[in-house]
Amino acid sequence: MADGEARWVMAMREALTLAQEPDAPLGENPRVGCVILDRDGAIVGRGHHRGAGTPHAEVVALAQAGDAARGGTAVVTLEPCRHVGRTGPCTAALVQAGVAAVVVGQQDPTDEAGGGARTLRGQGVEVTGGVLGPECERVNAAWTFAVRAGRPLVTWKVAASLDGRVAGPDGGPTSITGPAARAEVHVLRSDVGAIVVGTGTVLVDDPELTVRLAAQGAAIPLRVVVGSRPLPPDARVLDDQAPTLVIDSHDPVQVLADLFDRGIRHVLLEGGPTLAAAFLRAQLVDRVEWYLAPLLLGDGPVALADWATVGGAPVGVDVEDVAIVGEDVRVVGRVRYQQAGL
Repeated sequence: MADGEARWVMAMREALTLAQEPDAPLGENPRVGCVILDRDGAIVGRGHHRGAGTPHAEVVALAQAGDAARGGTAVVTLEPCRHVGRTGPCTAALVQAGVAAVVVGQQDPTDEAGGGARTLRGQGVEVTGGVLGPECERVNAAWTFAVRAGRPLVTWKVAASLDGRVAGPDGGPTSITGPAARAEVHVLRSDVGAIVVGTGTVLVDDPELTVRLAAQGAAIPLRVVVGSRPLPPDARVLDDQAPTLVIDSHDPVQVLADLFDRGIRHVLLEGGPTLAAAFLRAQLVDRVEWYLAPLLLGDGPVALADWATVGGAPVGVDVEDVAIVGEDVRVVGRVRYQQAGL
């Protein structure tokens, strides 16, 4: 690898770290980091995007670099935007600053902002793409999925016993997983825009659905309750610890459309067996994070309600990771839908 390319990789790794700062957005805007190198390859500017309406990463880094950016290189995790939104196009800012080259990690998949590389090349700026591309794409995996699909990515989190039960014989609140798994779930919650449950879960379990381990400055996910049954006014999900939205609907498509319009790009489905089955029947579960506890409860509700009785086709899970978390086992995978009868 040439010295110049090695500098690009090192700068891109720093840009990736910037993109994942606690105050980077998890909603309708992607997380972006940018590093400016001067003519000699030294870092003279750093920046990351802090949310809708704030300066983009490139603008922040250019402001820090000042005149040292002229003739230098901008290393940015996502292709610079070319459209005018709440802020001006980053392509124009880079050209005005006089950068000679731009190094990009991920191509922008959106119609309105994508194409920035082509615009820059048209202005005489050298553009190199795909540097640490997979790493850059992982930073915005949920956002990328959502803007392509037109709905949020849905991750279904389950905690079950070895015999598939998600609660005890009385159906009430049951502590299934251990403290290490429960702590890990709070980290998972901190990485989504909304936590979704049904009214049944609220009436039976009275969950808080908060993030107790959120990093300082991190966004607080929206608590979403789906269904028509009235909630008691003292339900913990209605307290002031986090915002809550009640959607009077049983249609997963409508629920996700509402959340997408609100800027939510990643949903954590934590509801009970009925809500999970509804999302699966609509083929709207994309990922599974399944915690399996070394318990045999013998009776009680299972993870899916009436799945076999509604003609549900087989659902496959392409396992991406299996890990021991405390005394429990976590299985992570992508959902793969199949046709009935196959």
